[in-house]
Amino acid sequence: MKKAVLITSLLLSAWLLYPLNAYAAQPNKYGLPDFSALVEQTNPIVVNISTTKNIDAQQQIPPQFRGMPEEMLRYFFGIPQPRSGEGETKQQHSLGSGFIISEDGYILTNNHVVEGADEVIVRLRNRKEMVAQVVGSDKRTDVALLKIDGEDLPYAKIGSSADLKVGQWVLAIGEPFGLDFTATHGIISALGRALPDDTYVPFIQSDVPINPGNSGGPLFNLDGEVVGINSQIYSKSGGSMGLSFSIPIDIAMTVANQIKADGKVTRGYLGVQIQEVTSDLAQSFGLDKPYGALVGETYPDTAAQEAGIEAGDIILEFNGQKVEKSTDLPPMVGVAPIDKPIALKILRQGKTKRIKVRLKSLDEANQVASSGGSDSGSAGNRLGAYVQTLDKEALQALDLPFGVAITKVFGGPAKKAGLRQGDVIVSIDFKPVKDVASLKKLLKKLPEGRSLPLRIIRNKRSMFIPITLED
Repeated sequence: MKKAVLITSLLLSAWLLYPLNAYAAQPNKYGLPDFSALVEQTNPIVVNISTTKNIDAQQQIPPQFRGMPEEMLRYFFGIPQPRSGEGETKQQHSLGSGFIISEDGYILTNNHVVEGADEVIVRLRNRKEMVAQVVGSDKRTDVALLKIDGEDLPYAKIGSSADLKVGQWVLAIGEPFGLDFTATHGIISALGRALPDDTYVPFIQSDVPINPGNSGGPLFNLDGEVVGINSQIYSKSGGSMGLSFSIPIDIAMTVANQIKADGKVTRGYLGVQIQEVTSDLAQSFGLDKPYGALVGETYPDTAAQEAGIEAGDIILEFNGQKVEKSTDLPPMVGVAPIDKPIALKILRQGKTKRIKVRLKSLDEANQVASSGGSDSGSAGNRLGAYVQTLDKEALQALDLPFGVAITKVFGGPAKKAGLRQGDVIVSIDFKPVKDVASLKKLLKKLPEGRSLPLRIIRNKRSMFIPITLED
């Protein structure tokens, strides 16, 4: 009993640290958060979004069957013909959520909620329905800006996702499975979460129950401020499994402001391929602890090449911000100004250096191709692999001045480091590997028992691997 009283007292004390206002969730008599006042105050700014997309008859037919006579499709493949009186198009409907960000009717939602829609209908809390115009959208951040006609509309208090902490309470309101204005709550599970194909968004991860239909809805903090846009879930069932991902509101508002001002989003592009700095790599590069983004390759005709950034550099700071993980860098670059000097702090061969870079707008990076070679030989037991020097044609295909290809890994350091047949060794301990002879010479001189950075080309990508040589 005394233990329960003590816990309740501590919870109440903690809650007193939160600012009290009309929006804030207040503690109940048990010291736990009561979201009822917060939901009542924020509900009016949340909207339901329904979209209609017209699909023509050919789009309804699987690609492999298009162009076949309609009778054949119906009799042999079971694909029905349009019934009498039916048009050549079919309507596809979907549901999502959004929230009002200005009193004159600007609304934020997800790009995937409205992408390709021929009609977007917004329904307000008072059940009034209005046709919305898609002002613009950005697929890379999954943010879209809508506009409805209105004045003196209730609108969201915009918070700052930069102030979030793991463990704090958050609230979501949306339309899961079409159930209007459903409120769910949870805590922030992680920050800066990188997801596949979403390198420009450091997602907020939470355990707030999010389901289909919640997309585009707001994520609130306990002060009633929007701190994120609910965007994705990880699920094996299609429903919530406690892994929800939201777009930080700082990024979403930057995108929305660019769309409102210019009708499009201009994103910075540095022109490097990066990888994570592991503890072994940190040791081989002389770092006290693993952090930063290791440059595996610098692409030609890019801001990085013009600034003199090289493969093997570790970007420690970008525009005054510390790069803790390699996944931190793309979002920093994406929101940075174009064609203005930006300061970088890098580590190059054990020494820190500061350089300036002028970003260009984002373009698709070209990938290099790999090929074969000649002049085979053994790198000796110190490496544990057979290698061969690449010929001019292979080097040209890889856009490399030199390199040595691994033809077989038979054990030793190569196997422990995870090297594979087909990897191309470009340098070891920052020393160029021009051919088999130069590699053998380097292996004789390099120290044993110390982690060394080995640069390779694998599957069209440049990367560094830590390797420890043996006697």
